[in-house]
Amino acid sequence: MINLEAPKKAGALINQAYQAAAEVFRPISRKYDRAEHTYPTELDMFAALLDGLNSSGEGGAGAAGVRRSGSDDDAKGNRNGANLNVVLGTIEMCWGDVGLLLSMPRQGLGNAAISSVATDEQLERFSGMWAAMAITEPGFGSDSAAVSTTARLDGDHYVLNGEKIFVTSGERADAVVVWATLDKSKGRAAIKSFVVEKGTPGFEVVRTEHKLGIRASDTAVLRFENCRVPRENLLGTPEIDTKKGFAGVMRTFDNTRPLVAAMAIGVARAALDETRRILTSAGVEIDYDRPANSQHAAAAEFLRLEADYESAYLLTLETAWMADNRKPNSLQASMAKAKAGRSVVEIALKCVELTGAYSEESLLEKWARDAKILDIFEGTQQIQQLIVARRVLGKSSAELK
Repeated sequence: MINLEAPKKAGALINQAYQAAAEVFRPISRKYDRAEHTYPTELDMFAALLDGLNSSGEGGAGAAGVRRSGSDDDAKGNRNGANLNVVLGTIEMCWGDVGLLLSMPRQGLGNAAISSVATDEQLERFSGMWAAMAITEPGFGSDSAAVSTTARLDGDHYVLNGEKIFVTSGERADAVVVWATLDKSKGRAAIKSFVVEKGTPGFEVVRTEHKLGIRASDTAVLRFENCRVPRENLLGTPEIDTKKGFAGVMRTFDNTRPLVAAMAIGVARAALDETRRILTSAGVEIDYDRPANSQHAAAAEFLRLEADYESAYLLTLETAWMADNRKPNSLQASMAKAKAGRSVVEIALKCVELTGAYSEESLLEKWARDAKILDIFEGTQQIQQLIVARRVLGKSSAELK
């Protein structure tokens, strides 16, 4: 039986992450929202502290990826491990500021991708690297199978050609995990991921985007023109298995989608906490012992939003628990991402509506802008619903589009 409560042993980590969010992130949140494309230097010392926690096995406060264990010992009993720790830590940190979390050195979504599919040798070689992830291209948005960036084997190198857009931390990161196809004629099965380090000839950061939200983080357009990448930087196996298809690189999303769901939950809780404070100071009582329809309309709406938040939170914890216990979680990862992404947008906007916090005097205005990207990147709402439908109905991507 799964117990969807934060385990007691995670209490210290949750408290540390909360303190960091309250003492480090919140005080500079508006500063870097206004100073878009300025690197938050305050994060350097904090990132070094997180590195120490992660190397000691006590980590989880950041967004770095975690790896499923394959040992028989880990299969016994009920485990609450690294996946749950990362999710719980991410929630707390994004209560502080999601854009600043995405700006943390060595905590990129590309790190989660490396963790998902890298060999043990690659894990060691790329240890300590800050990795972004590049999937989306000008010719497609959420259909990851439509990758047109090519990777051609030439001796000991793969030659990459193509363009990637909307790459979070694409300018600041040490490397980028790039999705490219080895052979377009073989479809999805030929799509592989490559670690491309900054400074590699043929790798260019074209520009950084001006954005609606998460302005503390950089979002870049990247170009690869005859970019030679060592063949050992291909993550996982180079073989094209048409029977296995897209499953190899898609395992990345089993790690990253729960992280994005956790980010959404952190922002939603921040909005709810601030709204509760404002409503209470205005004399609106939120009473959990009375039916919602017998309370102030603002209190009733708040209770509805809080229930929506709780359901997204529990779905996300379930997904992390499944990963820790070596259970397939692709369906649950998409469910959590869809639910949390949709919920955070509605919660943040409704909180602005309930409080009238439409100016920069309140962080609610900022959180309403930050929220939308959490419903878009790592697969839009519509894509997640399509994946869930395929899983539930037992349909292939060709059968249900």
